[in-house]
Amino acid sequence: MTIAAPKVLVVEDNDMNMQLVEYLLEEGGYEIVKASSGEEALSITRDSESPAPDIILMDIHLPGMDGLSVVREIKSDERMRGVPILALTAHAMRGDKDRFLEAGCDGYISKPIDVKTFLSSIEQYLRK
Repeated sequence: MTIAAPKVLVVEDNDMNMQLVEYLLEEGGYEIVKASSGEEALSITRDSESPAPDIILMDIHLPGMDGLSVVREIKSDERMRGVPILALTAHAMRGDKDRFLEAGCDGYISKPIDVKTFLSSIEQYLRK
């Protein structure tokens, strides 16, 4: 019996960041679903036909709807409530972590991404 790879929804509007995250996740054996806007992420998470992702990586600064608003919307959906969401942001200044957690994020990964610790950070939240 084959165990399914964990499914990661990556919400990122910057092509270079998306390519790096996608490369690292593929190397880690993850299944990747990509969204380049908050609206696209909501469409994916609201699709009851497909299984929910195991974890979501959410860029905070997105065109249109910002990442924290998207997080609040996702967490208001009972089906998605237990899915860990990590803020993926260059804005990890004093007080930002509290804002991320208040919006419903379970943690954050700061940019630039540390390629040595990226996968272990994700694993930490998948095990919770």
